[in-house]
Amino acid sequence: MRAQALTDSGLQQTVLKTLDHIYNFEFSEADGLIRQIQSRYPQHPVSPILKATELELQYLPLHENKVATAQFVQAANQGLELAKKMLDKNEDDPEGVFFALTAHSYLASLYNNKGESLKAVGESKKAYSFLRTGFALVNKSPDFHFTSGLYNYYIERYPMDHSVVRPFMLFFQDGDMVQGLKQMDVASKKGMFMRPVANYYLAHIYLKHEMNPVRAVVYTKYLADKYSNNPLFGMINAESLLLSGRYTEARLYVQRLKQMSNKLVPLAVNTFEGMLAEYADKDDKAAAQFYETALKLPFSESYTKEYHAFAYSGIARIAARSNDRNRARQYYKKALAVGEYKSLIQEAKAYR
Repeated sequence: MRAQALTDSGLQQTVLKTLDHIYNFEFSEADGLIRQIQSRYPQHPVSPILKATELELQYLPLHENKVATAQFVQAANQGLELAKKMLDKNEDDPEGVFFALTAHSYLASLYNNKGESLKAVGESKKAYSFLRTGFALVNKSPDFHFTSGLYNYYIERYPMDHSVVRPFMLFFQDGDMVQGLKQMDVASKKGMFMRPVANYYLAHIYLKHEMNPVRAVVYTKYLADKYSNNPLFGMINAESLLLSGRYTEARLYVQRLKQMSNKLVPLAVNTFEGMLAEYADKDDKAAAQFYETALKLPFSESYTKEYHAFAYSGIARIAARSNDRNRARQYYKKALAVGEYKSLIQEAKAYR
C-alpha cells in the first residue's frame, strides 16, 4: 500500500462521498463507506479520523454524551497513532502531518468544550508543531490552506479580543489576518477534507469579528443548500441571512430548521422568529414573546450562546422603542455578559 493513499483518485472520491454523507447527517450511509475504506487501507489514519468526524456531528453536542465521547477519543487516538507511524518513515509526509494535526485539534476542541482546559492546552501545543510543518505544505494539499489560514487569522485576532493573552503571544509565529482569510477561502473552494469546515469557519469569522454578514452568506448558502439536513449549517445560514436583511429568504430556512429534531434547534428557531417578527414584520409584541421563549431554553456554550445575546438585545431594542430605558439598559447588560459578536457589543455599549 502506498503511504500517500489520498493520491488514489478512487479513494479520494470515496472519502469525499463519505464526508458529504457525514455533513448531511446521513450516518448509516457514511458508516458503510468508512468500513470500505478501513478494509482497503487498514494502516491509514483516514478511516478513524472520518469516524471521529462522524461521531462529533452525530451526537451534537458531543461532549454531553459520555459513550460517544469515549468512542470519539478512541477514534482520534487511533488516527493519531497511524499518522505517527507514517511520520516515523517520513517526518514531512503531508498526509501524516495533516491527520496528526487533525487528531490533536479534534481532541483539543473536545477538551475545551468539556471545560478541561489543561488537557485542551496540551493537545493544542502538540497540534501547533504539526501546524507549523503544515505552513510549508500548502502546495501539497489545499487542506493546509485552511489550517494555515485559521492560524494566520486567529493568532492576530485573538489577542485583539483578549488583551490578557497578548504577552503570551511572543512565543508564537506572527500571523496575517488578510492572508489568513485568503488562505481559508482557497480551502473553502478546493479543500478535500476541510472544505465544509473552511466555509463554516469563514462564515463565523465574518459574522463574529468582521461584521460582514453579506460576505458570510456566500459561505453559509453553499453549506445550507448542499447539506440541507445539517442543523449547524442551517442555523448559521438563517442567522447570516437575517443579519444581512434578507428576511424573505431567511424565513424559508427558518421553516426548514423547524423540521429538524436536534436539541440545539429550538433556541435558534425562537431567536430567529423573534428577529423576523421584529425586523421584517415590525411586530414588537410577537418578537418579545419569541425572545422570551428563547431565553427560557438553555444555550450550548459552543454552538448557541450568541442566540441568547441576540434575544437579550432584541428585548433591549423593544424596551428602548417603548421608552423603558431602565429595561433596555438591563437587557443590553445581559447581552454583553454572554455576547461575543463585535456588532452586538458595539450596539449594546452605544446605548445610553
